[in-house]
Amino acid sequence: MKIWANSGDSHLVEPDDLFTSSLPASLAERMPRTVKDPDGSHETVYIDGQEIRRRLPKLAATGLRDEQGLTVFERAPGANDMKLRIKDLDGEGIWAELVYPSIGIWMSSIQDPKLLAAGCAAINDWAFEYQRYNPRYVCTATVPLLDAEHAVTEIQRAAGMGFKAAYFSVTPALGAPDWNYDLWEPVWAAMADTGMVVAFHIGTEAHDAATMHGAYFRGPGGALINYTETTYGGQRAVTKMIASGVFDRYPDIKALVSEGGATWGPFVADRLDEAYRQHASMVRPALRRLPSEYLYANVYASFQHDRSAVLAMTAMGWRNVCWGSDYPHIEGTFGHSQKTLHQLFDDVDEASARRMTVGAFEELFPHVPPAPANGTEAPTER
Repeated sequence: MKIWANSGDSHLVEPDDLFTSSLPASLAERMPRTVKDPDGSHETVYIDGQEIRRRLPKLAATGLRDEQGLTVFERAPGANDMKLRIKDLDGEGIWAELVYPSIGIWMSSIQDPKLLAAGCAAINDWAFEYQRYNPRYVCTATVPLLDAEHAVTEIQRAAGMGFKAAYFSVTPALGAPDWNYDLWEPVWAAMADTGMVVAFHIGTEAHDAATMHGAYFRGPGGALINYTETTYGGQRAVTKMIASGVFDRYPDIKALVSEGGATWGPFVADRLDEAYRQHASMVRPALRRLPSEYLYANVYASFQHDRSAVLAMTAMGWRNVCWGSDYPHIEGTFGHSQKTLHQLFDDVDEASARRMTVGAFEELFPHVPPAPANGTEAPTER
């Protein structure tokens, strides 16, 4: 039986000419871009004068193939095409998806406020065409997070266009104060006023090639260490929001941490409560409710493969857990989404499975048309 699910974590793949076709040359040349080595082993990311080298995965090394014989980790056919993408989603059993940028996640490494604002606006103007094409695409608006003034301006503009979520890197842009500082109060107020979801994506810390700020670990085991390390940024971000009283002051704001699993939620809730009780004399500001209550009410998380994330809801009571495909990235589920969904949810009670596959997403984005019933095919696109 086909399981239908919404995705709390997917990505657009920006065209190579996105910035050159929309910005003056003097700005476009400073925007993030990637150049792959001829042998495909590495790529260089260029960002406003910085150069960051990184190794690329060998896409065909796993040998995994789907029923049509497509290598699982090859790029999905609809990765760059809003029409073909719908066919990919229908084939995978994915109905609606929260869609983050790809090259846009490097925007937090730009340190020029005006340049950053221009780049974010260009990404948003392009990304909104996806959302306008089909309401199953819930695109995130990329926000310039170097100063509050530019951030608020773009949040309000994006909301006026029809965006329902704003992409936040897990740390502000390089050089800006962290999320628990008063600088961001106008940003939280704007998010509350517009009703957009604060959408954090893990692994989006700012990078500085000169000082290696944002780099993780090298040496034996580095790949596994770094992959695990990326999960912590989203946890830190929402912890800062809770501890600094953001949800206390703006109780209607919802925050989602995408691609970082979900088992951490109950642990962080318990840890915050223990600190709040046992170290009360040092806690500032005071909160109206226990920190855990804000996490359980205001914070959501998406996961891909982790069986333990299912238990975060069914055994530990955190209802704000939703599945995500990470389409079309290589560590995602493209080519085996149905197999993954069945492995995760076949032995889960129907109400809990529905909550994680479609319900939590629908709560965040009620404007999206409901998903088809399990076991049925998608309606024909007009």
